[in-house]
Amino acid sequence: MADNTGTAALTFEGSSQTIEADGFTFHYHEAGPDGSPESQVPVLFLHGSGPGVTAWSNFGGNLPYFAARFRTILLDMPGFGLSSDHEWERAYPLVAADAIDTFLEAKGIAQVDIVGNSMGGNVAAELALAHPERVRKMALMGPGGLAAPLFSPEPSEGSRRLFEFLQDPTDEKMSAWVDTMVGNKKVVSDELIRARTEAATAPGAVERMYSIFGSILDPTKEYTPLYARASKIRQETMLIWGRDDRMLPYEQAHFAFRQLPRAELHAFSRCGHWAMIEQKDKFSRLVSDFFTH
Repeated sequence: MADNTGTAALTFEGSSQTIEADGFTFHYHEAGPDGSPESQVPVLFLHGSGPGVTAWSNFGGNLPYFAARFRTILLDMPGFGLSSDHEWERAYPLVAADAIDTFLEAKGIAQVDIVGNSMGGNVAAELALAHPERVRKMALMGPGGLAAPLFSPEPSEGSRRLFEFLQDPTDEKMSAWVDTMVGNKKVVSDELIRARTEAATAPGAVERMYSIFGSILDPTKEYTPLYARASKIRQETMLIWGRDDRMLPYEQAHFAFRQLPRAELHAFSRCGHWAMIEQKDKFSRLVSDFFTH
């Protein structure tokens, strides 16, 4: 692979690419070191589902560290960012998992290690179940679907704030939602709030969000909860949770940890739902070491 870790390659524009596969247009960012061994498994990053989210907004800050060590791909999942929309004939995580398998096939990538945040963790787990040969290891931060909410109210505070924003998309409602995402408020800036609000209120963005969540909550679409199938996931999995997570509360980490046969669990203090942003350096070293050994 050609060297694409230069300064330009680590910008949004310099790393931005698209590919067509099976009726989908996939937008992604790719970078990596020159002369990576053919045996090294690429790392695929899958973002969460919050309003205005993209692969870059979740993981752009992590790209330099990982691209210096691995072939690194930050993917806008179907229906998000600059990737194309879709009719969700099944629950979103199932459709997205099959679509990502198609994406990897189009890229000629046999197997990946996956970093998945929130909904991205849910989709990663579905990919591991449906296409186990595609996934070697997973590092999942506050993954959706892997735990039943036994010890906290449902919906969570973060989920309530999310739908309050969708019903009335303003900077103030975005700020209230982002507040539930973080334990370390120093990572939140006015620029972040404005950028996320602009992305989340782009034409059709709110409608896409309702469509995606609706596909999961629609009782006419058969979908066995992921946590009921988690014991069948055989890949080595690192669960990463923020102790102050108000979207998927920390207590769920232990439920998920108990279900996964080959799991380890790492918890960060002063951290909410965005470990890759709030604890960027520690997170990057932890995940890199997990994938390397």
